[in-house]
Amino acid sequence: MSLFSSSKLGSGTRTGGGATAAPAGVTGGLASGITSGRLPTRQLGLRKTAKITDEEFEKLADFIYNKTGISISIKRKYLLENRLGARLSELGLKTFKEYYDYLQLDKNRAAEMEVICEKVTTNETSFYRDARQLGIFQNEILKETLAKQEALGRKELFIWSAGCSSGEEPYTLAIMLHEALGMSIIGWNIRITANDLSPAMLRLARAGVYTDYALRTTPKGIIAKYFDKVDAGYQVKPRVQKLVQFGPVNLSDPASTRRVPRSHIVFCRNVIIYFDDAMKKKAITAFYDNLLPGGHLFLGHSESIHKLSTAFRPVPKPGAICYKKEE
Repeated sequence: MSLFSSSKLGSGTRTGGGATAAPAGVTGGLASGITSGRLPTRQLGLRKTAKITDEEFEKLADFIYNKTGISISIKRKYLLENRLGARLSELGLKTFKEYYDYLQLDKNRAAEMEVICEKVTTNETSFYRDARQLGIFQNEILKETLAKQEALGRKELFIWSAGCSSGEEPYTLAIMLHEALGMSIIGWNIRITANDLSPAMLRLARAGVYTDYALRTTPKGIIAKYFDKVDAGYQVKPRVQKLVQFGPVNLSDPASTRRVPRSHIVFCRNVIIYFDDAMKKKAITAFYDNLLPGGHLFLGHSESIHKLSTAFRPVPKPGAICYKKEE
């Protein structure tokens, strides 16, 4: 999950199942006339949307933060205005104050939170994203953890994929487990708990159908082995899907994160970078409490818990880093 990524605002965006939408302003109609040096033959009507005042922005940003943990700075006010302006028109509302009141009082306010989640986040992901980090997971941390569990006589492994978006990450981890264990996976109790804030993303994840774009960094042999070709793209095979359990979790809500089963490994990549320090500390605490002793935490390559927590021991690896909860 990412917040207000420029990819949704004119640089080629990814739709839920991995399909790409064309960059805004570069396809067809008015744009094609401009880029080819020709003027359009007809004038396009422009939708007028409400303007958000500083006071309205502050109230709405605080509301979103309290509900989701997503922090939106005043510098991004125009983005919130652009993202939600059309929604006001759809609801027949004239001002952002009316929209704020709608979120507080209307009988449909719970359903509207799902719309908010879709409007303020960009779900840019793919299978086998950040191959170097995943290589360290597969060749070192996973092997060590599996060997340790087997030596203890506990053939069980529990992983938490927090902020799983449309499912590419947890399914990647499930495939790696199949690759690591082979036929012996039958004798293991494996559970990958995959959570996201967005119900729409979770629906896509459960469906498990992806396009070429979502698989752009996936080895061809892996695609042939773990996916079935269908009309809509590629369907994850049932033996991979059965390892993953999807459900909603709000990282800003301790009661929500406490419901996640304890894990040996936690993945939360490219999520906390969009939180403020207070929310980052809350999320890191949730990961620490969830991990079993000796467990490992993987964050995005540009994310760090330096200066935020001393509970974890950093484990530097070539080109990547993970964090360990001491035994």
